[in-house]
Amino acid sequence: MKKQDWITILIVVAVLAPFFIPATGFYATFLELTANHGYIMAFFKFAILAVFGEMLALRIRKGVWYEKGFGVLPRMIVWGILGMGIAMAMVIFKTGVPTFLASVCGANPADFAEIFKGDLSWGKLGIAFAVSVIMNTIFAPVMMTLHKCTDIHIATYEGSMKCFCHPMKMREIFSTKINWDVQWNLVFKKTIPLFWFPAHTITFCLPGAFQVLFAAVLGIALGLILALAGGSKK
Repeated sequence: MKKQDWITILIVVAVLAPFFIPATGFYATFLELTANHGYIMAFFKFAILAVFGEMLALRIRKGVWYEKGFGVLPRMIVWGILGMGIAMAMVIFKTGVPTFLASVCGANPADFAEIFKGDLSWGKLGIAFAVSVIMNTIFAPVMMTLHKCTDIHIATYEGSMKCFCHPMKMREIFSTKINWDVQWNLVFKKTIPLFWFPAHTITFCLPGAFQVLFAAVLGIALGLILALAGGSKK
């Protein structure tokens, strides 16, 4: 690792650490903003952390943090919007799946909801795993494919903000631009069950205020996984 890599990592840690330390004023502010403006906060969490994950993947693959045409600002906007969608999906699935499980078991939905909201237990872990599996099976492939389409669209306009002035050519992207062998065999078949199932199980066991933040942090880890799986320059 180069000196600039250590500097970048230290900056990221220094920026994130205050939000996890209760003794700091940032912690209380973070909890208040998350409670009152959850979706706006989701936008910024994903815009910053997920794009950093992509830059980290670029660093591993090509040895640089940034290259011409990468399009940091367009990627941040796209990831912010996707982050709001992910936050919405998390609310839908963590509310709906316990109710579904209760109907399958013939139990009172309120009992399952209470277990899920309570302290860590085997019951809560089991429900969290079910929420993760169902959400990532139904929602994740659609979101990941949409994200791939936006990546290609941004690259088509060389990372310029002009990409937002033109509609995505979905038919062309789907038929000729997406590598479906990688999308299916790596992104869907491997990262979803091997990474996202267990990772989001942990996510749904965390306090509500930190679930979307942790989901955004996972984008950094996924960037590492995809970079290593795809091979690196250095």
